[in-house]
Amino acid sequence: MKILVTGGTGFLGRRLVSALLDRGHQVYMMGRNFSRVQELMRDGAIPVACDLRDHEAVLAACAGMNTVYHVAALVKPWGNWADFFEINVDGTAAVLEGCRKHSIRRCIYVSTSSVTFNGQNQHNIAESTPYARCFSSPYTRSKYEAEKLVKAASDVRTVIIRPHIIFGPGDRWLPRMLEYARQQRLYQIGNGRNRSDVTYVDNVVHALLLALYAQNVNGKTYIITNDEHVVLWNTLRVILQRLKLSEPLHMIPLPFALMLATAMERRANWMGTNPILTRYTATMLACTQTYDISAARKDLAYEPVVSVSEGIDRTLDSLKLHRRWTIY
Repeated sequence: MKILVTGGTGFLGRRLVSALLDRGHQVYMMGRNFSRVQELMRDGAIPVACDLRDHEAVLAACAGMNTVYHVAALVKPWGNWADFFEINVDGTAAVLEGCRKHSIRRCIYVSTSSVTFNGQNQHNIAESTPYARCFSSPYTRSKYEAEKLVKAASDVRTVIIRPHIIFGPGDRWLPRMLEYARQQRLYQIGNGRNRSDVTYVDNVVHALLLALYAQNVNGKTYIITNDEHVVLWNTLRVILQRLKLSEPLHMIPLPFALMLATAMERRANWMGTNPILTRYTATMLACTQTYDISAARKDLAYEPVVSVSEGIDRTLDSLKLHRRWTIY
């Protein structure tokens, strides 16, 4: 197939492009900075320089494609709503319009499980769980708005994939946490007993590939995780110990963390900076968030191919290879 991957130069997009090339597809890799994907280009990936805010360019990029993977998004815990709207919502609208205009066979949209996160403990959440009533993060609000567009596009054959906390070599989330720990600025938020589903990046890629070939999935949504329900702070402590960063983590009660985050967000709005802690991050780190992936198992025949433990090993090996940490 001729396949367009928006966000093909990003963390998840690069892995997806590589997997599609391995399966013999002709892959068009949309992005803005191709300096990190030279190897993929040597392997045959075709670069498409395009910003999601340039709707005419997006429509042109869709021409002649059989399938579009819409992976690109502005992913940050904080920022201006206008930026999130232009990229994540209007950009998605442009991709859907490109699919309509060029009669593309399937559009697979990468969303986030956080669209149903209400800032409280949630157990075994399924696709049928209602959206959150309000969002403490412009990112999750924008993904909710984009999902509504995808679901409303009845004239486009769509599939929505909702991963939860993607990690792996090249991610930004884990290195940021490790840097806070190195600076002795990482605090345990909440009682530390909360469980969470994390998802190794290759498992998300596996689900995206299954969605390409699956039958009778048009218009459906699938949650993708490792399905291991790990105790989040215990997992982080294991990683810190492996990196000799096992300083005791002082605990901050969630209500106090939310007060701090609110103050930091207000100051950030006033100063035009980024807060160290946001309400969204505080609740994500303190609350239980486990998910039910039975729909993906049934319709996509999805099963995680890499465990959390193996995924951590691969991620730490990658950090060691790039000399970012000394791993023992």
